Amino acid sequence: QVQLVESGGGLVQAGGSLRLSCAASGRTFSSYIMGWFRQAPGKEREFVAAISNSGGTTYYADSVKGRFTISRDNSKNTVYLQMNSLKPEDTAGYYCAAAPARRWPPRTVGEYGTWGQGTQVTVSS
Repeated sequence: QVQLVESGGGLVQAGGSLRLSCAASGRTFSSYIMGWFRQAPGKEREFVAAISNSGGTTYYADSVKGRFTISRDNSKNTVYLQMNSLKPEDTAGYYCAAAPARRWPPRTVGEYGTWGQGTQVTVSS
């Protein structure tokens, strides 16, 4: 069972950048598709990005395409979300999640079996 811990959230001005990290424990990190989701108060948790187990393939929600980049370093058991050109509407709790490498791309909450605790990103206007 993999455990996930996010870090790197904070307060940033619109147009700025943040890099989120998700550190995973366990020996099977490279066998999982990793994803990022976000959830704003009163809203459903929404898909942001996913990366294949090898890191060779990525998929993004339209709302972040061209601004966010998901990556992973399997040697460090870590997945990243580089967020550029941040907008106030990006304000949310950001969660990393792990899914079995079965179906690509997993875009729904139900496809992910393990979740981190979340890290807050606040973008001021």
